Amino acid sequence: MNNPLIISPSPHIHSGDSIPKNMYGVLIALVPAFLASLYFFGVGALIITAVSVISCVLCEFLIQKYLLRKEISVWDGSAMLTGVLLAMNLPSNFPVWMTVLGAFVAIGIGKMTFGGLGNNPFNPALVGRVVLLLSFPVQMTSWPVPKAWNTAYLDAETGATPLAMLKDHFGNLPDMTDFLIGRIGGSMGEVSAAALLIGLAFLLIRKIITWHIPASILATVFVFTGILHLTDSAAYASPVIHLLSGGLLLGAVFMATDYVTSPMTKGGMWVYGVGIGIITVVIRVFGAYPEGVSFAILIMNAFTPLINTFIKPKRFGKVKKTGK
Repeated sequence: MNNPLIISPSPHIHSGDSIPKNMYGVLIALVPAFLASLYFFGVGALIITAVSVISCVLCEFLIQKYLLRKEISVWDGSAMLTGVLLAMNLPSNFPVWMTVLGAFVAIGIGKMTFGGLGNNPFNPALVGRVVLLLSFPVQMTSWPVPKAWNTAYLDAETGATPLAMLKDHFGNLPDMTDFLIGRIGGSMGEVSAAALLIGLAFLLIRKIITWHIPASILATVFVFTGILHLTDSAAYASPVIHLLSGGLLLGAVFMATDYVTSPMTKGGMWVYGVGIGIITVVIRVFGAYPEGVSFAILIMNAFTPLINTFIKPKRFGKVKKTGK
C-alpha cells in the first residue's frame, strides 16, 4: 500500500513542549537573579551555585545508575534547576559541605525517594532548604551585607534582613530603590525584586507558566498585609514592603509554580495560591520565623492532591442534568 493507515494512541497533536525545553527555560529566567547575586555577593554566590548544581546532578546520576538502575536523565535540566533554586535560597557565605548536604537531601529525599521527576509531592529545592534551616539555623540566617563585586566568602560582613528588622523592631528599613535593585540582606536569589520580575515576564511570555499562581499569592499577601497596615500602621509594615522583601517573589514565581507539586486546574491554582499567601502572612506576622514562604509552599504542596481531587474541569461534551 502506498498510503498505509497508521494507528497510534493519543496525543496525535503535539505542542512542542518538553521537559528539557521547560526546565532550561526556567533556568534562563533565573539568569537575571543569578547575575544580581554575582554583583552583590561576588565569589560566594559563584561558589555556592556551582557546588549546589554539581552536587544535585551528581546525586541524581548516582541514584539512577546504581540504586534505581534506570535510564540516566540528568541532562533534562531538572537536577540543574533544583541546584540553582537551592542555591538561590541560601546565604552566599554558606559552608560548602552544608551546601552539598542540602543538595543530596533535595535530590535524594525530596525527589528520587518518590521515584524521580513527576512523582515527588514536595518541591525538592524547598525540602533541601527547610532541612538546612532546621539543622543549621545560625548559618542559614547569617546574611552577608550586599556589596558590589564582593570578593569575601566565609568572612563576609553580615547584617539583618528587612523582615528580621520588622520582626525585632530595630533598624531603619531600606528605601524602595534598594528593594528593587538588591541592596538588602537576604538569600542570594531574593534580594533583587527587579531581577525576579524580569524572570517572571520571561516565563509568562514564553508560556512556561501561567499567571494564576503568582498573582493569587501576591494579591493575597497584599490584601491581608494591607488590612493589617490599615488597622495599625505603626505595628505592621506596608503591603509593598512585604511584596518586595524576603523570598516571596522567588517563591511565587519559581517555586510555587512547579508543575509536579502545584494543582492542574486554574481554580485549583487560585485556591493553592491563596493558601500560600495566607500561611506566609500568618508566619511572617504572628510566627517565630521572620519568613514563611518556604513552609507555606510545602504545606500547600501537601494539599495539591486534595485540590486536584475536588476541583476538576468540566468533562468535554458532558450535558448538565436539568432535574426534570
